[in-house]
Amino acid sequence: MSDNLSLQKETTVQTIDRINKTFWKDKRVLITGITGFVGSWLTELLSSNEVGANVYGLLRRQSNPNLRNIQHLLDRDNIKLLKGDLQDLGSLVNAIKESEAEVIYHLAAQSFVPHSFASPVDTYHTNVIGTNNMLEALRLSPQNIALHYAGSSEEYGLVLMNDEHYEKMRAKYKTILPSPSFDADGKVVSEVPVKETNPLRTVGTSPYGSSKRQAEDACRTYVSCYNLDVHITRAFNHTGPRRGNEFVTSEITRQIAEGIKTGKKEITLGNLDSIRDFTDVRDIVLGYLLVIEKGIKGEVYNLASGHGITIEELLEISLNIAKQNFNSDHMVYKLDESRLRPTDLPVLIGNATKAKENLGWSNRIPLDRTILEMIHHHINTLS
Repeated sequence: MSDNLSLQKETTVQTIDRINKTFWKDKRVLITGITGFVGSWLTELLSSNEVGANVYGLLRRQSNPNLRNIQHLLDRDNIKLLKGDLQDLGSLVNAIKESEAEVIYHLAAQSFVPHSFASPVDTYHTNVIGTNNMLEALRLSPQNIALHYAGSSEEYGLVLMNDEHYEKMRAKYKTILPSPSFDADGKVVSEVPVKETNPLRTVGTSPYGSSKRQAEDACRTYVSCYNLDVHITRAFNHTGPRRGNEFVTSEITRQIAEGIKTGKKEITLGNLDSIRDFTDVRDIVLGYLLVIEKGIKGEVYNLASGHGITIEELLEISLNIAKQNFNSDHMVYKLDESRLRPTDLPVLIGNATKAKENLGWSNRIPLDRTILEMIHHHINTLS
């Protein structure tokens, strides 16, 4: 436990040193999705002694809210939980009024891609209608409030790499719209790593990706029509301790932790071929602060490492870290077909040049550090 705490403390210091602490001191910040993975890390940073913001978290009205991710923070005097619901505009208006918010972080979402295939209507209600209600509550407020909308790399949908990939995707989907760009020789211009200006293609995406894109469209509409102060990021895959067990990085590190504790020899996963761009969650929440400090309203900023690896490579990296740090035995991969998606984007690698140049953001926490912390976390929390 102590090794993991020292790792986390060192990582947190790296994050705090890069923000304008004077800007955030005593700032009144309302967070939707405060109990979620990203919300809990954002709350931990904002409410720390070094930053000193006053955090108000919006909780859905339910008898037994899941406070596990923020339980260790609730003794801080600068955190207050409010009741509200993204489907109830009046409750959002009241939460903004009660908190006297100066900044709103809208993180609440149905964010698990496989669940969006099983429950698309629920996903659209939460992500699209919920975001529109938050924007409308902001419009109705007499105060000038900055809002951050947490978009997603899934909004890009199908990203094309080359001629061969384009033809393969045309054979699968028939029509690719918008069409790719071609060079002087008629070859497809690679869209990897993905810039903010890349087409957002419905083809190949999930109901989750589609819902996040529609919600982002609403954000830009409210900026252009009502001059709201809305800032948008599209974070690529992010992970760290407290990541939900259904996400692939936690699936891997949790099963490795089980192997360390119980001697389990098999690890079950879905597709290993997808290429993804992983960043530590603490680097992501740093970007969320910087976009409010320095970003231009209505603009979109990618938050990404710019480096892609396959899920198979991620598995091998994680197994090697476990062997080096815990002397664990090698585990054998077994396909779990229940984890396969109806569609699975083959590659998502982000270009974060705009965030680096305009916000001063960059990812600094190495993936192997994140994975090691996650294995420690699962070892400490497994019953």
